[in-house]
Amino acid sequence: MEVFFQQLINGVTLGSIYGLIAIGYTMVFGIIGMVNFSHGDVFMVSTFIALIALMIVTTWLGVGSILIALMIVLIIAMIFTSLISWTIERVAYRPLRGSFRLAPLISAIGMSIVLSNFVQVSQGPRNKAIDPILNNVFVLSAAGGYQVTLSYKQILIVVVTAALLAIFWWVVAKTPLGRAQRACEQDRKMAALLGVDVDRTISITFVMGAALAAVAGTLYLVYYGVVNFHDGFTPGVKAFTAAVLGGIGSLPGAVLGGLLIGLIEVFWSAYFSVEYKDVAAFSILAIVLIFMPQGILGRPDVEKV
Repeated sequence: MEVFFQQLINGVTLGSIYGLIAIGYTMVFGIIGMVNFSHGDVFMVSTFIALIALMIVTTWLGVGSILIALMIVLIIAMIFTSLISWTIERVAYRPLRGSFRLAPLISAIGMSIVLSNFVQVSQGPRNKAIDPILNNVFVLSAAGGYQVTLSYKQILIVVVTAALLAIFWWVVAKTPLGRAQRACEQDRKMAALLGVDVDRTISITFVMGAALAAVAGTLYLVYYGVVNFHDGFTPGVKAFTAAVLGGIGSLPGAVLGGLLIGLIEVFWSAYFSVEYKDVAAFSILAIVLIFMPQGILGRPDVEKV
């Protein structure tokens, strides 16, 4: 039972990171109907931005408090990652918005390759590591000689994910920007006729998704302590799977899907073969698309006539 509870904690932590990335997928798909396959590599770039910022803040600026340093790093990562995503939307996606449906998909894959290769060339192919951060733990149980622990960084990840989900849900549900996003989701042409700046709304949506990816990237760096230019693909695909599982277009669904994918991956690694944990997670995508294409919290598509 102790192993179960420890894996439950680990799964919720990992799923929270997937959920933050998945929100970016679900927001972009909800507003323009396109799967932004470069979003996983935007997340990867944010991990390197956080790594470089952490080195500058702690070494060059000499910030002693790790919490203050992480706050500064988080802000820097969000700013630069949002700027990169805004540029990608303006350069690679906006000119193709009125083109045939496959054009933005091909452009997204191309941007993913560009980002991955740029980081590989500029930072090198080897893993980049940092010193352990926030490794202190609470011992919740020690029965049977096995300790169930909860670390500070796991608490940080779950709390940040819950807070950001609440904030972004409020923005989408209660603010003028959220109303503009929902209007563009329903009908971009009609929204434009009613005075909504569609281009600006879509750009802001990309920026919001990138900011969440930057938060996920910073937390990923803190949690694992090592990053690589390959880290955009697998977490990105798993986050996309989480968005589909939860119901793409639903913010709570994205986080719920992320939690489920994280739990499936962790429990499979603990009780079955760790080599097939990715297979187990990706198999969920096929099962959901066959039996529940709208996802757990998603709404079925309604054909407009």
